[in-house]
Amino acid sequence: MLRDYHDREWGLPAHDDRVLFEFLVLEGAQAGLSWMTILRKRDAYRAAFKGFDPAAVARITDAGVERLMQNASIVRNRLKIGSAIKNARVVRSIAAERGSFDKYAWSFVGGKPKRNAWKTTAEMPAQTVEAQALSKDLIARGATFVGPTICYSFMQATGLVNDHVVSCFRYREVSKTTG
Repeated sequence: MLRDYHDREWGLPAHDDRVLFEFLVLEGAQAGLSWMTILRKRDAYRAAFKGFDPAAVARITDAGVERLMQNASIVRNRLKIGSAIKNARVVRSIAAERGSFDKYAWSFVGGKPKRNAWKTTAEMPAQTVEAQALSKDLIARGATFVGPTICYSFMQATGLVNDHVVSCFRYREVSKTTG
């Protein structure tokens, strides 16, 4: 499952607001857990969080939160569930202000993927100046579970940065799709 995710999805530039919102939620849900745990629950998250439609998630009520707290197929953490709802409202506000969440997210890397050239995964930082800036701005707008490390993971997953190591076959493939 992890290999398939890496080989087919991780690091590919995403420009769909729902996909970007999905990763913002999933990266926040992953805090303190393994990514494998979240991957196994991903389909359940898609169902529980209405296909990651920010407008629909923003409308989840207190009763909806209680239903989600009973859903054993997702991470049943009240703060993380509440964060998804808050963050949906923030994403909607950003999209209204900027035209899309996509334009906003990509503005932190100048509109095109930042291509790193790591030889080993040990060289990769846990956060960057860009991730810190994204985190700071999201927090100022009321988002939660968006610290700089989570934001950097979000940026890696959605292709804002190409963090495949240079010896990985995906490094060259992703680089070709991003120029």
